Amino acid sequence: MATVELRFSALPAHVRTARLVAAAVARRSGVDEGVLDEVRLAVGEACSRAVHLHRRHCPDRPVLVTLVDDTDAFRVAVTDEAPAEPGGGEGFGALTDVADLVDAEAVPPGVGLAVIAGLVDDVSVEPGRDSGLVVRMTWPTT
Repeated sequence: MATVELRFSALPAHVRTARLVAAAVARRSGVDEGVLDEVRLAVGEACSRAVHLHRRHCPDRPVLVTLVDDTDAFRVAVTDEAPAEPGGGEGFGALTDVADLVDAEAVPPGVGLAVIAGLVDDVSVEPGRDSGLVVRMTWPTT
C-alpha cells in the first residue's frame, strides 16, 4: 500500500495541484482511464470546499489530502479543520475552484457534496479528529 500526503495552504490555486496529483496517483494505481476525469472533479470539489472553509475559519492551517493505493482500490481523504457552520450547514459551504468569488449563502449547504456523490459511488463524510470534516472517496482499480 503506497500513500501520498499533500498539505497545502488555503489558496484556491493549490486545488489544481491537488487534482493533478490525484489523477497521477490514480492512474498509477490502476484506476480506469475513463474514470480519471471523475477523480479530478471529485478531488477538486472536496479540496475547494476545504479551502473555502479554511479561508473563512482557519487560514493558517493547511488542508490535508491523503491518497492511498491499495491492492483493490484507490482511496482519497480530504480533511479540513474548520468548525461546523451555524445553521446546520455542517461546514458544507459553497464549493468552487474560485471559492473567494462565491457568496457562501448563494449556494445551499451540501451542494458540492452532492456533486461529489454523483461522481463517486463510494463516498462518505465523517467528523474530523478534533474539528472539521473528512471527505473520503474510493474508486476500484483494475
